[in-house]
Amino acid sequence: MVLHQKTGCGYSNNRQADIDNRLHDTAEAGRIKLTDQTKRSTPNRPQQVCTDLNPPFFLKPAGIQTVMASAGLRALGKNPMVDTAREVVLTTNEGIRLLGYISRQPRPRHKGLVILLHGWEGSSNSTYVRTTGRFLYRQGYDVFRLNLRDHGPSHHLNAGIFYAVLLDEVFDAVRQICAAEGSGPVFLAGFSLGGNFTLRIVRKCAREPIPNLKQAISISPVLDPDKATDRIDDSRFILKYFLKKWRRSLSIKQGLYPDRYDFSALMDIDNIREMTERLLASYSDYPGAREYFKDYSVLDGDMAGITVATTIITAKDDPIIPVEDFYDLQTSPAVRLRIQPYGGHNGFLEGWRLNGWYERVMAEAFAHAA
Repeated sequence: MVLHQKTGCGYSNNRQADIDNRLHDTAEAGRIKLTDQTKRSTPNRPQQVCTDLNPPFFLKPAGIQTVMASAGLRALGKNPMVDTAREVVLTTNEGIRLLGYISRQPRPRHKGLVILLHGWEGSSNSTYVRTTGRFLYRQGYDVFRLNLRDHGPSHHLNAGIFYAVLLDEVFDAVRQICAAEGSGPVFLAGFSLGGNFTLRIVRKCAREPIPNLKQAISISPVLDPDKATDRIDDSRFILKYFLKKWRRSLSIKQGLYPDRYDFSALMDIDNIREMTERLLASYSDYPGAREYFKDYSVLDGDMAGITVATTIITAKDDPIIPVEDFYDLQTSPAVRLRIQPYGGHNGFLEGWRLNGWYERVMAEAFAHAA
């Protein structure tokens, strides 16, 4: 892979960090309980300082949590992570180019690098990415905000359109970022679809290890895209939000490649499932949406081989991701599952400052892993 930078933001080698403590929590009857295997390893597991989320009454409704997760007002104020950001274009072995932004700490003081992956139709500039990056930067971490293909201002970089099944290009980008850090510790955190990518990346690491990827955090991950699509289509507000963003993204792509794409027939469709079906029929080899969704689901024991320490965070009241799927997950001892009673989708806001509770979970997990 080749890395191109528009500024002189160089990568440097850092100290070796060891992978520590493979953890596993399972959910049963809505509560987190230790398996026998984890109980036997309890003396080696870190003390859990970050207690479960208990938001004030005005933040408990799932709709408020979900809406406020992306509310611009949360990103107001100074953000040294954004101020120090430098644009980077990563080129994979297959020639796919992905856009990102790296924010470096003043040298030599830093704790490692965190890669942040946004959700579907989000970007490196999404509120939850900017606020999480700000928190981590202030904690002493370098931050790399990676855009998926056709997200953020990156539609021009590749002629092909985005599909969520395109794991290899994102994995290659993460591997390149990690390799550029030498032996320095790298951490990965993803939201929603980015959380799904995070789980698939650490799953692939079992076959193709990334030695200095020390910890992964998956927030509100999409486990079964088929079910998630139905949930989106059944929620008028959430459906309107995603239709507007997806239509805009497709319009940008068509404008850049008018001889290749004509999405005009999709623009009047009023649900995500039918849009997906029509898009796949015209521009992919998939026979239908169900087959496509199955190819990036993370169910049926997919995570039993994970070796990278991983924490999955979800909420019982998530309006998009059904919590029942998490109770049936088959995971390895490296995976910790934290199901919260509140949090909505990507929210987990815990006070009037609208800070994300998961930020404290990240700080605790990253500090222990490094």
